[in-house]
Amino acid sequence: METKFRFNRDDKVVVLTGAGISAESGLKTFRDNDGLWENHNVEDVATPEGFRRNSKMVWRFYKERYYQSLKAKPNPGHYAIERLEEFLGDNFILITQNVDGLHSLAGDKRVWEMHGSLQSCFCTKCGTNYPIKDIDLNPDIPLCPKCGSALRPDIVWFGEIPYYMNEIDAVLKTVNYFIVAGTSGTVQPAASLVYLAKMNGAKTIGVNLLPPENLLFLDEFHQGKTGEILPKLVEKWIGVK
Repeated sequence: METKFRFNRDDKVVVLTGAGISAESGLKTFRDNDGLWENHNVEDVATPEGFRRNSKMVWRFYKERYYQSLKAKPNPGHYAIERLEEFLGDNFILITQNVDGLHSLAGDKRVWEMHGSLQSCFCTKCGTNYPIKDIDLNPDIPLCPKCGSALRPDIVWFGEIPYYMNEIDAVLKTVNYFIVAGTSGTVQPAASLVYLAKMNGAKTIGVNLLPPENLLFLDEFHQGKTGEILPKLVEKWIGVK
């Protein structure tokens, strides 16, 4: 595994991950090429309009995703990223499009879940956020313990603004290396982050099973499974013999 880059502990490194890294843990965290997400139309289960039309179906969908996430385990790709954070400390930030929580389970501390989390929900009326594990999931539509209104999954749906956008914008102005792992580079605004990082002077690196849509903005690309490639790359990046 060849790479022309070597990181120092003073380098500021941002990693962006997508569905590919979780797929190797047995999870589908985003839609397939046919526009379906776990055999559902994205418009039905990943939009505010879909939730308004059929809240019961949407909750049934996300409950199943939540229970699946509890059974999933981090893979070598997740642990390689955690090793990179261990090396860089406060100079490391992980931005993930995934909602499964596997990065935190692998030990990452500096994680920005820009598309939300399966592990939480919030009230549609009072806005109170709750860990899913503390909520009664037996009702078709779980209710807020505080005000009794309907809860909804804490997932950023199409048409909604992702979390941490101000923080992401700020960190992209100072980053030295921007790494994209397990993402096809098609979903905005995440797909544009590598471009913004590059325009701000960062070296850009990609790892994915297939060349991403934003390949043009990568200084270095490694094709293959993230779980096989990232551990070897991280060792070279941080100088492990």
